[in-house]
Amino acid sequence: MLLADARLPVAGHTQSGQLEAAVRSGLAAEQVPVFMRSRLASVVRVEAGTAVVALHRLRAGLPLPTVVDAWAARTPSAPMRDTSRTLGRALLRLVKRLFPDSGHVAEVAALERPCRPLVLAAAAATGGLAPASLGRLVAYDDLQTVASAALKLLPLDPLDTTSWVRDLLPEVERVATEVASLTDPDQIPAPSAPQLDLWAQAHARTTRRLFSA
Repeated sequence: MLLADARLPVAGHTQSGQLEAAVRSGLAAEQVPVFMRSRLASVVRVEAGTAVVALHRLRAGLPLPTVVDAWAARTPSAPMRDTSRTLGRALLRLVKRLFPDSGHVAEVAALERPCRPLVLAAAAATGGLAPASLGRLVAYDDLQTVASAALKLLPLDPLDTTSWVRDLLPEVERVATEVASLTDPDQIPAPSAPQLDLWAQAHARTTRRLFSA
């Protein structure tokens, strides 16, 4: 989990998961847990499913471009795709240093601007992580990303955000269980989150912001 932790400089500390734009639009502190739950039901399911399918294909020696296409089709917001690729590039630098001889890492590195779920899949394939553990990692990190951002954006006690993460751990397990058996790009969940997409679009255009996404 440390590889994906939002507090790691190559992880999610540069983004808020659309929370900054939501707060600017009037989201109150007490609504953040609902926001986090909404991401788990939408964006996170896509990211976790993508990572698990990529993990399967890496271990099976199958090509990855169809996974990338499936992820992109399920991530309609260009700013959200760009953010994932930026995080993927930063994480890839770290993973290359940790696993310099990994064929899985080299395969993902050969892709043009691989998204973060694929880089995590390469690390998981090299490190022997199970599919459910990878799905859990993706979901847990998203909660931590939003929780960390909330502390910077809103007048909150750290105990509050930690409690929110704890209370949503059963949802994390549900996501991990749902995606653990996925092996084909067509099986990646395709939920819709139009408000998150709109917030991402608006945030990309603003010149006054604390987080890049």
